[in-house]
Amino acid sequence: MIDKRVESAAEALADIRDGSTVMVGGFGEAGSPIELIHALIDTGATNLTIISNNCGSGEVGLAALLKAGRVSKVICSFPRTANSTVFPELYRSGRTALELVPQGTLAERIRAGGAGIPAFYTPTAVGTPLGDGKECREFDGRSYVLEYGLRANVTLIKGRRADSHGNVVFNKTARNFSPIMAMAGETTIVQVEQVVEPGSIDPEVVVTPGIFVDRIVTVMSPAHESALIAAGATYP
Repeated sequence: MIDKRVESAAEALADIRDGSTVMVGGFGEAGSPIELIHALIDTGATNLTIISNNCGSGEVGLAALLKAGRVSKVICSFPRTANSTVFPELYRSGRTALELVPQGTLAERIRAGGAGIPAFYTPTAVGTPLGDGKECREFDGRSYVLEYGLRANVTLIKGRRADSHGNVVFNKTARNFSPIMAMAGETTIVQVEQVVEPGSIDPEVVVTPGIFVDRIVTVMSPAHESALIAAGATYP
């Protein structure tokens, strides 16, 4: 099997193109791949579509990517969270478009995309503005709207440990969207605190198999969004 380790986040993201769709793992700060996002900023890639649970906080991570003017559209569930100061202004000014998706629907759209399912019906959002203009059908006397699966050119996620073949385990709730996003990305890049030799991780505890991972970057002491915000940090 292929050794999927790369030397740095910069190397892992060097070939990202303008106009790419990028999935970013994380639930608030839990599991947010800060170092990979900052490396994405450094590439200069622009006109990006970001698929994530939220839009970041402060002026680091996702928020820093938005502030840099690199994102034309966000597909997410919680565009405004605690310490969210960047996205609201971008949205109000029309510089960044928003597709708001209920959280469960977002997860299922990503899962469907990774599983090769083009679309599915869900009762969530029926009769609300989020359901307006969408195909609607009735099953067993209940209305459902059609939602389409999501895929990405690049997926950025944060694990705790991986082997060199790309088998990944996560740190508790930092797992969140990452496993399904790994399946839905054409190129999946994972930052982990430790890379071990193949066979060092019990196959029974592997969450994301190496078949879904393309590149692994070691970040031994990853940044935490809340600590950066408390320190008044910005990027770049």
